[in-house]
Amino acid sequence: MDASLWVAKTGLTAQQTRMTVISNNLANVNTVGFKKDRAVFEDLLYQNVRQPGAATDQESEAPTGLLLGTGTRIIATEKINSQGNMIATENALDVAIAGDGYFQVQQADGTLAYTRDGSFKLDSDGQLVTANGEALVPGVTIPENAAAITIGRDGTVSAELEAGAGEVQLGQIQVTRFVNEAGLQSIGRNLLRPTNASGPGTVGIPGNGGLGQLVQGSLEASNVNVVEEMVNMIETQRAYEVNSKAIAAADGMLRFLNNNL
Repeated sequence: MDASLWVAKTGLTAQQTRMTVISNNLANVNTVGFKKDRAVFEDLLYQNVRQPGAATDQESEAPTGLLLGTGTRIIATEKINSQGNMIATENALDVAIAGDGYFQVQQADGTLAYTRDGSFKLDSDGQLVTANGEALVPGVTIPENAAAITIGRDGTVSAELEAGAGEVQLGQIQVTRFVNEAGLQSIGRNLLRPTNASGPGTVGIPGNGGLGQLVQGSLEASNVNVVEEMVNMIETQRAYEVNSKAIAAADGMLRFLNNNL
């Protein structure tokens, strides 16, 4: 069987996978705090027909070799953690991170997860939770008689109580930073969890030690650029078509040999 058929087949598979990545980016263009993915390619093993530097006689050696590639594959999808645009919502419980860092939340099984989605809500106990009910860590509870809530740039949460009872400090929102943000694993629901590649998280006060500051009344939009993704889609489609033509060309060559030899 002609090796070019299998080489082109790996190209089709890789480009189809890249199209899936692009489609997921476009599908999440309106997802709060979403970070776009990028497909990372690598070439496959080479068939070593002649080794570079091999001796051609007793006194000379080949300056180049003959290495035949066997195709390509996608080895990873990498998160691009650039800052998304800020969307003003005027909702006191909407909080965006301007800079590095993630909100820390507790899942139903007790494990911790991380998110850039700061569209918080109140549960039945007045505790700040995500839209899916994961509690913010460390927890912040808003009293029933709170007339106004203020979240400072450093994460300090305070409330103005009704009936002139004055202002009271309720807690402190902290953010977590990772050495390798691209190593975080996406688990859906706008959540990520740490891995050995990301390293352990460093928790701190917003605005300190390189951590981003909080912006109340705003949300961070997805960092997906629709125009860029459309260009990537066209590029992927053309690469897929070229690999398809390579298969058609190899098939034509085999058909010629079969009919004439």
